[in-house]
Amino acid sequence: MDAFYASIEQRDKPELAGRPIVVGGKPPRGVVAAASYEARRYGVRSAMPTVRALEACRDLVLLEPRMSRYVEVSSAVFEIFRRASPLVEGLSLDEAFIDVSGRGDAEAIAHALRRDVSRELSLTVSVGVAPNKMLAKIASDVNKPDGLFVIAPSDVAAFLENLPVGRIFGVGRVTEQRLADIGVRTAGELSRLPRELLVRRFGVHGAQLWSLSRGDDRREVNPERERESIGAEQTFERDIVDVGELAGHVEQQAQRVAARLRDKGYRARVVVLKIKTAEHAIHTRRRTLPQATDEAARVSQVARELLAEIGTRFGPLRLTGVSAAGLVGRGDAEQLALPFDSDR
Repeated sequence: MDAFYASIEQRDKPELAGRPIVVGGKPPRGVVAAASYEARRYGVRSAMPTVRALEACRDLVLLEPRMSRYVEVSSAVFEIFRRASPLVEGLSLDEAFIDVSGRGDAEAIAHALRRDVSRELSLTVSVGVAPNKMLAKIASDVNKPDGLFVIAPSDVAAFLENLPVGRIFGVGRVTEQRLADIGVRTAGELSRLPRELLVRRFGVHGAQLWSLSRGDDRREVNPERERESIGAEQTFERDIVDVGELAGHVEQQAQRVAARLRDKGYRARVVVLKIKTAEHAIHTRRRTLPQATDEAARVSQVARELLAEIGTRFGPLRLTGVSAAGLVGRGDAEQLALPFDSDR
């Protein structure tokens, strides 16, 4: 979806159409959760402190998030997605992979999907059509907003030839620099290196990069299913070391998690923070709460405290994620915290 939160606000409030708006927290500690395309022309982007966003655009309209509204609209969006195929893997409230194999012409399905979202919800969606997940994700960004881009199987090699290596799934800032050090700046150049060389330099990750640079991504689309936890995470376009910027992303993820808890009728006893380093090492921190919650402020507070404990000890991060576990229904009796329930 295109500028999802901001687009919903502009749709629901016609007086905001065409104006630069952001959805986010108030200064001085607030951050931008979403920026309209009008605001992006001024350099405003998500996770930017709202103080800086207001300085960059004096006419900027700042709106507080309405997460329950965004969850409601997201449910309607995903219903449209599932008409195309039951194989829908949600990545967030506004993004999904859809496997349409064997269901007709993929480009025609993409056109119908965009048409239905526009007609029924008055929102726009950008679609990438490709043989696998990595290529479809890249293709979906090519013609944003309100765009469609198709990478046919016969065009994969040509598309990848000059693609910046940083666009390949799993290539963060550190890996991109290490590849540049050996003269590799495009996927085409990476694909022509000996696989063994990449394995020696990057281990198992090197073998994965070699396959992806050739357009070989065998990950399947996994339909949504009931889980023992509810989470949200994001892989960044560049590795991030600034704790303040990371905190902005973590706060957004916590907001989404809390909204999903309320939407599904759950409260959570445990908040978990997940990080992935530039070298793809994964670390988690968790905290058990004295009382289960579905409040965004509480989930966000705990997630940010866990991030503060981690600090910069692991260097730049390529991913953060927040999840809620120990789920109980709103009407369920809640077990009292035991003496040994403590931070881990």
